[in-house]
Amino acid sequence: MSRAEMLTRIDGLRSGRTPFVLATVVRAERPTSAKPGDCALVLADGTIDGFVGGVCAESTVRLESLRLLQAGESGLLRITPRADVEDEPEQEGVRTVGNPCLSGGTLEIFLEAMIPPALVSVYGEAPVARALVRVGHALDWDVRASVDPAAPIAPDTSAVVAASHGRDEATVLRAALESGVPYVALLASRRRAAGVRDDLAAMGVEADQRDRVHAPAGLDIGARTAPEIALSVFADIIAHRPRVNLDGARGAAESGQFATASPEIAKDPVCGMDVAVTAASISAQHAGDTAYFCGTGCRQAFLDDPQRFR
Repeated sequence: MSRAEMLTRIDGLRSGRTPFVLATVVRAERPTSAKPGDCALVLADGTIDGFVGGVCAESTVRLESLRLLQAGESGLLRITPRADVEDEPEQEGVRTVGNPCLSGGTLEIFLEAMIPPALVSVYGEAPVARALVRVGHALDWDVRASVDPAAPIAPDTSAVVAASHGRDEATVLRAALESGVPYVALLASRRRAAGVRDDLAAMGVEADQRDRVHAPAGLDIGARTAPEIALSVFADIIAHRPRVNLDGARGAAESGQFATASPEIAKDPVCGMDVAVTAASISAQHAGDTAYFCGTGCRQAFLDDPQRFR
């Protein structure tokens, strides 16, 4: 893939709100087939488009990229054929992986997670609705305003905020709840919010779903003006969105709605390397089971004598 083709592909993924990792070789120690500047795109399904080394290095890049997509983070990956990397002191922002199947040399690859910005749908055209759009854009979020209560909700929407001052609020909120939007909010007084919840109940929305509506919307920061109220709403969205870090712990928000699922991992039965379980990974069937491998060499060794590695 040429540089121009790579840039075109990246533009397409970004416009389609598709999360991916841009893997770029920044250092290559001989002997290795990759050179500084070689790059590839790693998608959430494990597909790799481009070149960052042979199949063994590619397998490690796939797994580490999926881990970073899960966390919404970026980092430097160092792949070495040495087996004693666990004895080395950890370096912040650097993950060193020993891959005994490498032909030699060491690769350092920067893995940059490209996560789509949080998508927020704002219903209404009141001053606070317009302020939500302005403040959201200042945060580099994807904020879209609508006055159509029947407008479809994108499947990766992080938040829906109704700010229409009484117009079709229950209809918008019910659609957001039924779509599984993580954060659903209503800009209203406590009294009117109670009335809207009654309207939702009359529509057949269950109590546990009605309780998901943040109303009144926003954190209590003493906001008065429309921009201040918008700021309080975004602060509340940030406080409630999920985060999954590299250790699998959930805590304060960072990557939000777009943190992908934790990658399933298998052990290469030949060399013992961790391998991502994806359709793009190298695998083989034996006795009704699927084995996954870091490279074609391990796969062939397994197929030559499966019982040796059972």
